[in-house]
Amino acid sequence: QVQLRESGGGWTQPGGSLRLSCAASGFTFSRYAMSWVRQTPGKGLEWVSGIYADGSDTHYLSSVKGRFTISRDNAKNMVYLQMNNLRPEDSALYHCAKGVYSVPGETDYWGQGTQVTVSS
Repeated sequence: QVQLRESGGGWTQPGGSLRLSCAASGFTFSRYAMSWVRQTPGKGLEWVSGIYADGSDTHYLSSVKGRFTISRDNAKNMVYLQMNNLRPEDSALYHCAKGVYSVPGETDYWGQGTQVTVSS
């Protein structure tokens, strides 16, 4: 069965950096786009970033563009989110999500999430 396990969350001060990782199993990883989605009590669900199945292209929420970088390693079935210059409004539960297609868009499986807290 499809399993997605996130790690790397934690606390940091504004301006700090964190790197999230997601280990995927139970499907042919290299065939599907992957995304990161965040969840907060106030904003609900918010798509953050997506990467094509072959890693050839990436997309970002406008507020994180230039600060976050998504990447993947298809040999290791891993997807990453490097987050720099973090802001308090980036605080959220971050989930990785498996795409339905090879390009980012609709998703069908999510991990449990990893909490990111940005505060002074």
